[in-house]
Amino acid sequence: MHEETGFEDSGEAAALRFLLRDLGPYEFITPTPATHRRFLERNPRAARDLRDVFGWSLPFEPGLLPARLLRILQQGGLLASAEGGRLRSKVRVSTLGGLRFVHSAYPTDARDSVFFGPDSYRFARFLRAQLPKASPGRLVDIGAGSGVGGIVAALLPGAAITLLDVNPTALRFAAANAAAAGVPVALIEGKSLNEVSGRIDLAIANPPYIMDDAERAYRHGGDLHGARVSLDWALEAAERLTPGGTMLLYTGVAIVDGRDALREALGKGLPSLGCALTYEEIDPDIFGEELEQQSYRDVERIAAVGAVITKRG
Repeated sequence: MHEETGFEDSGEAAALRFLLRDLGPYEFITPTPATHRRFLERNPRAARDLRDVFGWSLPFEPGLLPARLLRILQQGGLLASAEGGRLRSKVRVSTLGGLRFVHSAYPTDARDSVFFGPDSYRFARFLRAQLPKASPGRLVDIGAGSGVGGIVAALLPGAAITLLDVNPTALRFAAANAAAAGVPVALIEGKSLNEVSGRIDLAIANPPYIMDDAERAYRHGGDLHGARVSLDWALEAAERLTPGGTMLLYTGVAIVDGRDALREALGKGLPSLGCALTYEEIDPDIFGEELEQQSYRDVERIAAVGAVITKRG
């Protein structure tokens, strides 16, 4: 794997690779944080199996894990102490389309948390539907997180994949996930495409879009009811696309008085950049629990949307 940021082969990296490779017949579909919380409230217990440890983030007795796995995770710094002499994994492992992805343990409260959940599955489905229509070449996954987009995009023959993220923890996890999937990637640490030189044939992104009081990078989408980051990334990518190039943007938008501010802003900004827009609602109602927050008092619903931005040749 080619890594442009010099992430060394640390004890953590070795432990992540071992974990992803040696979990056996493991499967876990990660729900929303609200669903995860409700499940734990109904099931206040210690872990009974690997899904409890690496999926539900439950505390576990040290003897539950195979001795070699326990030792490697301890050496890699991936375990924390829990009440009653138990341990807790600092990471989760989710499955998507036959692949495994490591990401942050529940709850994802830390500012450098690496998120994976229902958006990851919707993003992957959106990419799989749109990628066959795109041209291979230089592909950049903006705000790559755990690397889901870039790794799924490896199904596009001939694509040279770069994962860009401001969070070094995300890049370390993405490197392990890409290695486990057998996908060669370049890794770049940075918050914008300014860190990536040259033109781009295909940009993909699943930006943060929630109005988050803690302003966690993986979650906070800025103003425009959380759509600012999505808009900025889309316009920035549109400028950098090669003629005939494409951006595939999956994100969420707050619908206010029946209006989608992101769609309106893209419709105004893209023509001057020589780009056409195709836009659709993928799911009309997601993360409804956010509407209980004061910052969402005027929001009707949050919708998942997919935008295809194409640079005219």
